[in-house]
Amino acid sequence: MPILSKEETASLLKKVLAYSKAEQCEANLDGSNRGNIRYARNTVTTSGALSDMTLVVESRYGKRVGQAVTNEFDDASLEKAVRRSEELAKLAPENPEAMPVLTPQTYLETKAAFESTAKLDAEYRAKAAAAGIEPCRAKGNLTAAGFLDHGENFSSMANTAGLAAYHRATDVNFSVTVRTDDGTGSGYVTRDYNDAAKFDVAAASQIAIDKALQSRTARAIEPGKYTVILEPAALVSDEGLLNQMIFSMNARQADEGRSFFSKTGGGTKIGEKIVDERITIISDPTNADVPAPTWNGDGRPQERTTWIEKGVVKNLFYSRYWAQKMNQKALPTPNNFIIAGGSGSTEDLIKDTKKGILVSRLWYIRGVDPQTLLYTGLTRDGTFYIENGKVKFPIKNLRFNESPIIMLNNIEALGKPERMLGNLVPPMKIRDFTFTSLSDAV
Repeated sequence: MPILSKEETASLLKKVLAYSKAEQCEANLDGSNRGNIRYARNTVTTSGALSDMTLVVESRYGKRVGQAVTNEFDDASLEKAVRRSEELAKLAPENPEAMPVLTPQTYLETKAAFESTAKLDAEYRAKAAAAGIEPCRAKGNLTAAGFLDHGENFSSMANTAGLAAYHRATDVNFSVTVRTDDGTGSGYVTRDYNDAAKFDVAAASQIAIDKALQSRTARAIEPGKYTVILEPAALVSDEGLLNQMIFSMNARQADEGRSFFSKTGGGTKIGEKIVDERITIISDPTNADVPAPTWNGDGRPQERTTWIEKGVVKNLFYSRYWAQKMNQKALPTPNNFIIAGGSGSTEDLIKDTKKGILVSRLWYIRGVDPQTLLYTGLTRDGTFYIENGKVKFPIKNLRFNESPIIMLNNIEALGKPERMLGNLVPPMKIRDFTFTSLSDAV
């Protein structure tokens, strides 16, 4: 299925909106071509490709809203989707927080689509899997399990108030876990890029291999407070500590007294210093290393926004309804985040550490107290003891209880930011990181 251009999506959405009889109508059209390969126990298990295109039509009558979805694009099917969304809107209860569709907006320009990624094929996927499998087979005592996914996609929207938006992007995402056959060592790596020309799958796989070999026969140490070096994969994940903090910066929750960002006595912590002054966090959809869509799901522009500057909270994100209620700018949830750092590598942070722990990855992170942003979770896939600037030996995994706020107040050093899941994050050296118990899991 072809990836539609800006002009092609505009033409199709114009046709959809012309069928509308509702007070307001909005249509979103998304499409993608994707390929993937999965392997386990040093053998490819699945490989496939998917092409898809979906239209979502949303009709409004006052504060009543209805949606219909279709993946058929002949004229009759398009009109049927519009009629169905109108029927559902008339049946829906009023939503007191429903907002009218947006009028035309101005969006930034960003380059997120690359031919190097768009042209990836089954042969590339096979070679990528081989880059992880063959070194493990050659070692004779390692087993790899990995997944590579890549694609080209577009997103577009238009409404009866004249708004129109379009974004095209490519991406390649990779992760592999390598285990030793005796079950005592494990290594992991993840990489993601918009431009596949930047991706070296063999080098990435070698990191997981090295971690697996180095983490064999781990020793137990006593839980307690330690200086830690957290690699980017330990800071950012689907449930990472930094993700948890940044995506809790919701203005409504703060205004209603339901979050860490609520101020005692009412209001929010905007303007307050909450972390070390070396921490500055922005979002920027035009950043060349982590380009992102320049508009969000309801059509609001994504702009370069400072969330924390030198440790001080500068902004929180608002829904349109809550921004109107509080007379604030309706800043959307960011599509990426970028944390300023230093110029050194993880190895440089290790060299400057007398005693500490290197953490490759954190997982199974769960909330303990939303008011203090306290979380618990576990290390995994390579945890090591550092002494006199060198990694001395692997250690058994540990459970932690820590808040990203406390963590970011205990910074000793920051390394050079690296891309991790569409964000830029530096490795961090943190003092007094709290480990509460041992874990026998690898």
